[in-house]
Amino acid sequence: MFDTMKADLGAYLQRDPAARNKAEVFFLYSGYKAVRKYRRAHWFQQHHMKFIARWLSQRARHKTGVEIHPGATIGKGLVIDHGMGVVIGETTVIGDNCLIYQNVTLGGTGKEQGKRHPTLGDNVMVGSGAKVLGPFKVGDNSRIAAGAVVLSEIPPNSTAVGVPARVVRVNGIRPESLDQIHYSDPVAQELCRMHNEIQQLSNEVQYLRKSVNQPVTNSAYKAPDRSDTGKEVKK
Repeated sequence: MFDTMKADLGAYLQRDPAARNKAEVFFLYSGYKAVRKYRRAHWFQQHHMKFIARWLSQRARHKTGVEIHPGATIGKGLVIDHGMGVVIGETTVIGDNCLIYQNVTLGGTGKEQGKRHPTLGDNVMVGSGAKVLGPFKVGDNSRIAAGAVVLSEIPPNSTAVGVPARVVRVNGIRPESLDQIHYSDPVAQELCRMHNEIQQLSNEVQYLRKSVNQPVTNSAYKAPDRSDTGKEVKK
């Protein structure tokens, strides 16, 4: 447990540009305090002292604004930046070296028993305000954009954006960037492609109209005249 807490402390110095030294992180960072208190509560949970475990976790919630159920499983090197409003459910599993921002919920979708909360792989970043709901896995080295609502599995090395979240495959093994907002949007990219294709087809139609000496209108498409139905159109 103490080795894991030491790894958590080092992770803040590595990933938080505002962290100046270990003493500052240890005594002043609410996210680190919440994870440190979770480690103690989890030890009591594993030793079947669930009332004490729950008491510790609720006490940590009131002091830090971060609620971590003592039954959750969290790997080493977790960074909870700013901390306030973070909720981590009982059957949540978090891998090593993950980064979670404020107002994140790792929750369930109902009152069912058993595994009902998400599993985060290693090196996962969850942006501020994101919601990950359900018993599925977010793959290693993935990123969840700020404000996203994730309701289904996310493959490794991917980025999830939007409500509900859409998946964008990204290159690379580990996302070194901590940028929460600048992501490529697949819907916007597809709309841009379709716009360019429509523009090209419009240019071709106008060229064909000119080639047969037909007048070119400002619109790429002119509705047919219903009054001329059945009549021969003169060129």
